[in-house]
Amino acid sequence: MNTTSESLLFRLHDGSSVARGDAWTSFTKLYTPLIFYWARKMGLQAEDAADLVQDVMAIVLQKIGDLDYDARRSFRGWLRAVTLNQYRQQLRKKKLKLVDASATFLASHPSADLAEQTWDQDYARSLLQHAMKSLQPGFAPKTWAALETLMKSGQSVAEVSEQAGIRPTTLYSAKARLMRRLKRQLEGLL
Repeated sequence: MNTTSESLLFRLHDGSSVARGDAWTSFTKLYTPLIFYWARKMGLQAEDAADLVQDVMAIVLQKIGDLDYDARRSFRGWLRAVTLNQYRQQLRKKKLKLVDASATFLASHPSADLAEQTWDQDYARSLLQHAMKSLQPGFAPKTWAALETLMKSGQSVAEVSEQAGIRPTTLYSAKARLMRRLKRQLEGLL
């Protein structure tokens, strides 16, 4: 399943210089935290993870013009391969120190390839966090806190609205508005 927005890839590849700049900004906001998270999950220290992100982004910037988009193939799969290859190259070059390697994901999985499902879950979680952060200013602080409680706690709307001191209809309405906005923002990405 391809979950990278086709329009974003098109703007990175074929857009005007202004469209490419805007697309690159969107791309880096989406993927920088995710690649950094993957690097840390692989056991890199923060500084080395930041270096890996820069290396991966430099490769993406260099190769995106030559990349022929094929909807049947996964852009994220390509990005994952670039990230893993850069990780391995850094390990070979620098003999990087891993943070408590026994506790890392790689140490618990003998193969150097991370499970695609884990990468997909990380990607979805990263997109959702990014979208939620961007939507928060559109809600009153009290309503936003109630929405967060509702989503994280598993409590009913009635329970959360009572705790937050807001009407259940207000919370239902806010939840519906949030879901519509999330759907619109994540369209083409999930």
